[in-house]
Amino acid sequence: MNDYKQTSPIDFTIIFVVVAFGIISCYTLYTINPYLGAVEQGSYMKQIVWYVIGAIGAGFMMILDYDRLHQIVWAIYGFGVTMLLMIFFKFPPGIVHYSGGAWSWFKFPGIGTIQPSEFMKVFLVITLAHVIVRHNEKNTIKTIKSDLLLLLKIVILAIIPMALIAVQPDLGTFLVLASITGFMILISGIQWRILLSILSSILLVVGVVALMFIFNFTKVTTFLEESVFAHVDSRFYGWLQPEKYEQSAGLQLIKSITAIGSGQLTGKGPGNFEVMVPERHTDMIFTAISEQFGFVGSSIVVTLFFLLVYRMIQIALESNDAFGSYLIVGVVAMIVFQVFQNIGMSIQLLPITGLPLPFLSYGGSSTLAYLLAIGIVLNIKSRTRTYMFE
Repeated sequence: MNDYKQTSPIDFTIIFVVVAFGIISCYTLYTINPYLGAVEQGSYMKQIVWYVIGAIGAGFMMILDYDRLHQIVWAIYGFGVTMLLMIFFKFPPGIVHYSGGAWSWFKFPGIGTIQPSEFMKVFLVITLAHVIVRHNEKNTIKTIKSDLLLLLKIVILAIIPMALIAVQPDLGTFLVLASITGFMILISGIQWRILLSILSSILLVVGVVALMFIFNFTKVTTFLEESVFAHVDSRFYGWLQPEKYEQSAGLQLIKSITAIGSGQLTGKGPGNFEVMVPERHTDMIFTAISEQFGFVGSSIVVTLFFLLVYRMIQIALESNDAFGSYLIVGVVAMIVFQVFQNIGMSIQLLPITGLPLPFLSYGGSSTLAYLLAIGIVLNIKSRTRTYMFE
């Protein structure tokens, strides 16, 4: 008997959270506007436009049968890698844009900048979900050989965009892709003894690097300065000893902590800023929320993120389709890591990296990418059936 009951095809909890984020983002950018430079003026109006475009994109993803992504997955992945290759080769000249110490954008007249790496996050989630599902369908009886083959597939597909993003250089997005890959490996069905062996190796490498950093500080910093991650060196200085480097690498962190702390319990009120934090409308928008609305406002934002992630995990568990569940896990990994990293770097829990706060920071590419991901999640929810007899 195949009787089933279908709950509402639209998840109003997720829609409510995303709409709330849109209101908070645009309003915060509006209050920041008088303190921005000439180039950044009117960012709140641009953010409204990006949210409208993103909502249309999310609506399209909702009506498209997500199972069709299997058919176009390699075109999606190839498109993402091709864009990153164009950035790498700086082609076409005049379109590839340099900003903030990295070649990470395309700049189009009348449109603005587009950051391909933001979309690559979603493309990688789709690709890895497809590969895991197809591999498990073909290998119903798991062996060490089949698990190692799946692990090799995942690593190769992830390492290509990660390497292209690393040389831009963009450490923040590199870490997001690494987080997505790690989450997908954990839920891929690979035997735990293999995963524990890999984890032990990673911890050993991290331990060796930490010891080298402690006992050969000069050599390690010299190596970093000569690598693609030359900017990492100064960020560690600014993170570990911000007071010592108050006028250079530690400036942004000190301003950030001061702004968040000055908001106290209920904040200073809308538009009342006394601490000028660099990149406040993008990576450091959490400081603007904290200074205006204090601990209460910050807690509301964190609670909304928790509610969003909790609801997505529920949908993943309820889904009748493995592909849908894997897709949601990838989206959850993407959001959780980026939220943790962004807020963590604002309060000195983690080093500062160039990562926006999902749905809140100003940025067309980030907003579009995350709304497309939400569209996929809503699509999966709308096609989930609850059967009386499983």
